[in-house]
Amino acid sequence: MTPTPTEEQQPLDRVLDRRAFLARTAALAATATAGAVVLPGLAGAATAAPSPISAPAAKYNPELDRGAAYNKPRESAMGDPTEWTISEAAWMIRHNKIAPVELLQAYLDRIAAYEPTYQAFNIVLAEQATKAARQLANRPYRGPLHGIPLAIKDNYYTDGVPTTANSYLFQDFVPPYDATSVAKLIAQGAIVLGKTQMGPLATTRATRPNGEVTTVNAWTPTNPSTNPGGSSTGTATAVAGRMATSGTGTQTGGSITSPSNAQNLTGVKPTMGRVSLAGIIPLTYTRDHPGPLARDAKDAAIMLMAMAGPDPADPRSQGLPPVPNLINAATPRYDGGSLRMRWKTRIGVLPGFADGSSETAAARQAFLAAMADIAECTLVEVPFPDEWSLLTGGSFNNVRLPERSEPFMPYLRSDLRGFGVSVTSWLSGALLGANGWVTGQRAKLLLLERILDQIFSECDVVVQTSPVPFDIVGLPEIAFPIGFTAAGVPIGTILGGQPYAEDRLLSVAAAYQAVTDWHWQRPPNPPDAAPAAARTTAATASRGRLTAEDVVELTQ
Repeated sequence: MTPTPTEEQQPLDRVLDRRAFLARTAALAATATAGAVVLPGLAGAATAAPSPISAPAAKYNPELDRGAAYNKPRESAMGDPTEWTISEAAWMIRHNKIAPVELLQAYLDRIAAYEPTYQAFNIVLAEQATKAARQLANRPYRGPLHGIPLAIKDNYYTDGVPTTANSYLFQDFVPPYDATSVAKLIAQGAIVLGKTQMGPLATTRATRPNGEVTTVNAWTPTNPSTNPGGSSTGTATAVAGRMATSGTGTQTGGSITSPSNAQNLTGVKPTMGRVSLAGIIPLTYTRDHPGPLARDAKDAAIMLMAMAGPDPADPRSQGLPPVPNLINAATPRYDGGSLRMRWKTRIGVLPGFADGSSETAAARQAFLAAMADIAECTLVEVPFPDEWSLLTGGSFNNVRLPERSEPFMPYLRSDLRGFGVSVTSWLSGALLGANGWVTGQRAKLLLLERILDQIFSECDVVVQTSPVPFDIVGLPEIAFPIGFTAAGVPIGTILGGQPYAEDRLLSVAAAYQAVTDWHWQRPPNPPDAAPAAARTTAATASRGRLTAEDVVELTQ
């Protein structure tokens, strides 16, 4: 049994048996062939099906209610509740400085003013959220998420609320229960503010099923061509645009880390299985990862600690090492007034990561220099594993496609129009032969073994230039801001970690954020324009449309 780490012990990633994670990954690939994925329509969930979520999976977790979870708001942010992080808003609520309904109303006011431009939400649950906020005022305090308004990606089941995944296939689907992770957040006192726009079936940036672009990057609201990230775009824009305190996303090919980098947020893609996928419309069984998009490392830790843990409804989440205290991990450590890493940490730097003279290269160089100046942090050069380009390239990456196509075969056989503009990738998956899929699974295990043996034998975390390799093998990643371009567009970076080492990743991001202020920056408000209805029509008409060819290039 792997021990739960204490403040004095090494974090979990240093003592985990890597071979156990390899074995789990192999078993997960085998499970994907056994019909483990069931879609809403095929499961009959549109009727009054019983909830698969057991009471233990969604119970209140008192471990979140610790002193480290609370921070008094900065003086500069005191006048605007939508500027607060979760930890700051939690401090205000805990000390009776603001009521949950007042915090919620501040966000509803911003939604009324700016949602027609941002188009981050599919549905705003103003009445339901207000009722929940008022009820919380008369209930026992539940910890740092008590009364916090959250944006939920529209592939997470929400009881009695449409869950469409921005697709024709599920446009009328109303689940009769919450996804496990949503139920856990609610159990901690969180408020579901609304369901966010996303790429159709989680494949691209947020669009309508026919490819019409909807959500914009909150930093460039008048320029829809600026990439707002992957399929969790709606959540990212809602959080960056101060229309929600934090939110949830899913990642199969970069859709937590990419929107976080694109919109100056801190996002965590946890280890496969760390957060239950029960009650989330699937994309790829062995690659789907639910996780938070937040404003800083502390907020990401609060969210992830609430969402994580075993769930009887998802075998991927069972039998894992216990969830460590992520909130403590995301709290900067000081010794005699000097910042130190929470644990001695070696950051692996892959070849070419900070080379060149581009704005991104300069931001990466400054990031590495800042980390090198923090006590007990060491930069080490690490090589790409053998055959890295081959094992992470398009040919092997495409073996994910049959996994997404297989549960959708009844739809593919009956009406291709239901897939909208993203139909090509689903057809490609249906046409890939069994030999190619099996070879791809073997390649994935080889890639994982080489990452663990050839990279993590030399370092504790490693810089990333793309989320794809760690998405393939299910290892955790964290994305956070490290600068801006001259045009004011955020620049972020991604770190990858060992299995279940979310605590180590959060500790690195927290240390960096203790010596920089990029994460405190917020985008300016969109320019005032015509009345809301006119703005909605004009914005929709001018944002363009992704073609089937575009989707093939962008799809997760």
